[in-house]
Amino acid sequence: MKLLFVGDVVGRAGRKALTDHLDRLIDKYFVDLVVVNGENAAAGYGLTASVLRELFDAGADVVTSGNHIWDKKEIMPVLEKESRLLRPANYPPGLPGYGSGVYETAAGIKVGVLNLEGRVFMKNLDCPFRAADSLVAELKKVTPIVFVDFHAEATSEKQALGFYLDGRVSAVVGTHTHVQTADERILSEGTGYLTDVGMTGSQDAIIGNLKESAMERFLTQLPVRLEVAKKDPQLCGVLLTINEETGCCEAIERIQQRGK
Repeated sequence: MKLLFVGDVVGRAGRKALTDHLDRLIDKYFVDLVVVNGENAAAGYGLTASVLRELFDAGADVVTSGNHIWDKKEIMPVLEKESRLLRPANYPPGLPGYGSGVYETAAGIKVGVLNLEGRVFMKNLDCPFRAADSLVAELKKVTPIVFVDFHAEATSEKQALGFYLDGRVSAVVGTHTHVQTADERILSEGTGYLTDVGMTGSQDAIIGNLKESAMERFLTQLPVRLEVAKKDPQLCGVLLTINEETGCCEAIERIQQRGK
């Protein structure tokens, strides 16, 4: 089966890139399931119900997130009831939302999706490694295919989780840093790995924000308000070919799409 994962959709430019390219990519690669990280899709920070609907209408089957999922309070009731929207599973117990789920393709293939958040240079959350131990085991009772979106800052932490879960999940793909890395590979026990899938949004920007406002922050060290950029939208993603019986990744390909 083919799983397409689209990296951090940032603001209106990211949503435009998703709308412009996703249908064509699904047709071109015969994609069975589309997972999209949407934590920055609403004006660069967080999600709203209407923006989430845009992502689903564009072709997303599942939407994952990260540390910015909590930025807009209006998403809280949506997290409670929409099982196709995931937030990182390793937040403390009792918070609204789902950290993982099993989703079925049109052909009836069941796919487990797990969303985790890193701790290095980020919040002091529950351990993503220990959370993965229990949640992966539960997902694999239903399906051998398990995809992990690891929303983390440090490359070392992302690599560590990839090796830790090698052979237990189909793929570990990183998000959060907004710059696509060139280290896609299949680990020794059959898990696909990419440190960061990159950002879907304006490429004439500094990680999705206007260059001028970001540079002013660096030059002045003042808390300059960052504005989301709109020019030159690009979609960044990764295509995974996964064996339906074993759950092993058989091929991994980075994707970048610009223009119309």
